[in-house]
Amino acid sequence: MEDSVLEKLRYPIGKFKAPEVYSTEYIKAAIAEIASFPERLKEQVINLTEEQLDTPYRQGGWTIRQVIHHCGDSHMNCYIRLKWALTEEIPIIKYYYEDRWAQLEDNLTMPIQPSLLLLEGLHYRLAYLMQRLNSVDLKKSFIHPEHDKEIQVQELIGLYAWHGNHHLAHISELMKLKNCQKF
Repeated sequence: MEDSVLEKLRYPIGKFKAPEVYSTEYIKAAIAEIASFPERLKEQVINLTEEQLDTPYRQGGWTIRQVIHHCGDSHMNCYIRLKWALTEEIPIIKYYYEDRWAQLEDNLTMPIQPSLLLLEGLHYRLAYLMQRLNSVDLKKSFIHPEHDKEIQVQELIGLYAWHGNHHLAHISELMKLKNCQKF
């Protein structure tokens, strides 16, 4: 497969690009996307069949089921990272192998409803806390060992708003490819 086609399938909305300035409007919009993610995800996947859930969004990619469970895994890590950044002095976070987690039995075969419920509660908590952060909190940070760089809370907010939209696009692009509303 051509590199540009593969890149578009992997990153249908492009890679995350941090803004030059984290304005109040940007932060509010990102938090609103985080708050609405579980409902937007549920709307896209709730009526899919088991066969559809087990369809990869691209050749060699995860199935829709794995994407849904991955969002739960990843966004739980986001929540913990946020709490660490707010309560510790520039902590070094624990890296996790998302590709290995995606191959565990729960991500491969478990029904999606538990992860949809988890995301609903988790995103409520994320948005609730994020909406109450002040300018000092937004500048707090952690060190990500994979990238060996400091990531500020405001970047984490933007990154996870993008992350949810990124995976929603995987699902919607697959639906377009299959040429139907609910493939």
